[in-house]
Amino acid sequence: MSITPEENKAIIRRFNHEGIAQGNVATLNELLAPDFLNHSAPAGMDAGPGGMHYFFLHILQPALSNLQVEIHDQVAEGDKVTTRKAIKGLHTGELLGLAPTQQPVSIDVIDIYQLREGKLIGHWGLTTLADVMSQLAAH
Repeated sequence: MSITPEENKAIIRRFNHEGIAQGNVATLNELLAPDFLNHSAPAGMDAGPGGMHYFFLHILQPALSNLQVEIHDQVAEGDKVTTRKAIKGLHTGELLGLAPTQQPVSIDVIDIYQLREGKLIGHWGLTTLADVMSQLAAH
């Protein structure tokens, strides 16, 4: 039984809300395939499932309180889902070496996930994280 593009969109929504916003390790483990590859991982960062775990659970979760993912748009075709979203929260913990500013944060993201049999196997993405860091550093 093949998975439809609509079912893939639902999987990505779950990944964003449970895995990223809630930091649910079980959801991350369930949805990231062992051979997952983040094609947008920064140089020196683990591009596999471990890198995604690390970024969401050890960088974003501790840095941003009331972390939320607001999905604006999703488009699915074949085995890929493109999502335009914002990752939001209050900067109450260290974020990539930057001390807490208590400022609201909104990181705009456009990403593409590739899925196979209900699991994420690939990611490509663009974010405004660098711009957000510059704005926070100015406070």
